[in-house]
Amino acid sequence: MPAFVAKHRFADVAPRKMRPIASMIRGMNVDEAVESLKFLPNRGARLIEAVVKSALGNAEDQGCRSLEDLVVTECRIDGAPMFKRIQPRARGTAFGIKRRLAHIIVTLAEVADDIELPETGTTDSAVQGLVTPPTPAAGMPDAPQLAAAPTPATA
Repeated sequence: MPAFVAKHRFADVAPRKMRPIASMIRGMNVDEAVESLKFLPNRGARLIEAVVKSALGNAEDQGCRSLEDLVVTECRIDGAPMFKRIQPRARGTAFGIKRRLAHIIVTLAEVADDIELPETGTTDSAVQGLVTPPTPAAGMPDAPQLAAAPTPATA
């Protein structure tokens, strides 16, 4: 079961901005991933979409039997070198400016039925902006349920 890889090195978008998009498409079918990336407004989504299409082209060129069965098994955004600049500030001081670059790595593979894939999308609550409620500690009883207050009868 060969894997088909495509890379975009030194992409001009910060890795932090592209990682939520990468975790969204990880585990998706290639067609679903490309379709979902088309509707995202981010510039990083365009770059990741181009890398996914390049990996799909690599798969076709290397003789993949079924392109529709390919799955995004890896979508990784790594940090790249930074451009460092200085912004002059008051009283002769200076603030540093870091222009961050990224490396985008996408791997496609045909997945057999016995291999378990990660769920489509991410479970990272920071990415989704959700906070999961805390679970009760072992051996601790649940909080008592309050009974609803009786409402006065109106005549």
